[in-house]
Amino acid sequence: MVDPVNDSRASAFAKAVQWLIRPLVRALIAQGVTASALYQVIKRVYVEVAEEELLRAGERPTDSRINVLTGVHRRDIRAFRTSAGSAEAETRRKVTIIATVLGRWLGDPDTTDASGAALPLPRTSDRGPSFDALVEGVSRDIRPRAVLDELTRQGLVAVDGDTGLIALRAEAFFGPADLDQRVHFFAANVGDHIAAAAENLLADEPRFIERAVFYNRLTPRSVDAIEADARRRATDLLVELNRVAHRHQDDDLDAQDGTERFRFGVYFYREDQAREPETGAADRRGGKE
Repeated sequence: MVDPVNDSRASAFAKAVQWLIRPLVRALIAQGVTASALYQVIKRVYVEVAEEELLRAGERPTDSRINVLTGVHRRDIRAFRTSAGSAEAETRRKVTIIATVLGRWLGDPDTTDASGAALPLPRTSDRGPSFDALVEGVSRDIRPRAVLDELTRQGLVAVDGDTGLIALRAEAFFGPADLDQRVHFFAANVGDHIAAAAENLLADEPRFIERAVFYNRLTPRSVDAIEADARRRATDLLVELNRVAHRHQDDDLDAQDGTERFRFGVYFYREDQAREPETGAADRRGGKE
């Protein structure tokens, strides 16, 4: 017998998910991912998450148990559980090294000025910081020249032709230029945002910061000004938080319980609602949630 309370709750949540995934479907269509291909991805994730949840609960994650929880056919469950790991490991490795180099450049007092801005660095130096030393402090598995070439190709650094100093460009604050790396951050940033929201939804007390300010009935000129202010404040906050995290990471380097990670992000979204129907005076108000 169907539980009407749980059925109603599932139906309401399914409707919420429809709204949630609309922009994702737009991106999927733009990238040539069909509904059938997405369904395969969703089935795989259902299997992976069900297996993790069963293990967390101390239960044996058999194909039959996963089938009951997810509705995924046992044939597909067996295929997913025996398939090879992710093919994007190399992209993830490259992104991690580049992001860590930029993060340390912006977080280390030796490579920033009194205001916290990243200092231009020489390629090498016998005394003081250098770009090569910065990269080697992150990983010795990749040549500093290769990292410099990649950062230059993506327009994230500029090399002064006269002095040879390497300067961090403003574009570095807004992520990589390469599509595969942008896709990586799309997954990581949006994934962690949804994870925080899901934890807050499932918990009795919200655990994570997940809030937004929203207004409508504004002119493009007003939103331009608000967006510029938000971008400036967000960049300042992210640079400062990066410095704080860098200090803590240095302190925690040899800690046995140093197993946690975090991600803090900001976003700004705007759209023209001119074609949407009028919905009443209440829509003129803004708010914070």
